[in-house]
Amino acid sequence: MDFEFSSKEELYRRIKPALKAKKANLNSEGYHYINEIDIWNYLVQDKWTKSNDLMLSDIVDDILRADNKLIDAFLKKKLENAARTQYFDKDLDIL
Repeated sequence: MDFEFSSKEELYRRIKPALKAKKANLNSEGYHYINEIDIWNYLVQDKWTKSNDLMLSDIVDDILRADNKLIDAFLKKKLENAARTQYFDKDLDIL
C-alpha cells in the first residue's frame, strides 16, 4: 500500500508512533534529553537529504534503526553551533 502525504507535517504526524518508540529506546539507553523532534531533525538533515521517493516502511525502518550515538552527536553539534545570547528583561527585578 502506497501512502502520499501533502506535507512534511502530515508525514510527521503519521510516523509519530515510530518516533515515540525510538524516543523510548533512547531513554532506556540514557539519552533522556533527546526527543522526537531531535530524531526527526537528524533523519531529515543527515539521512534523508539525498533520498527520493522513500516508502513509509523505509522511513519507519530508518527511525527505529537509527544509531543512538549518531543522533546524540547530531544534537550536541547543533547545540554547540546554536547562538547563545543573554536575555535582559527590563521587567525582571533582580538588582
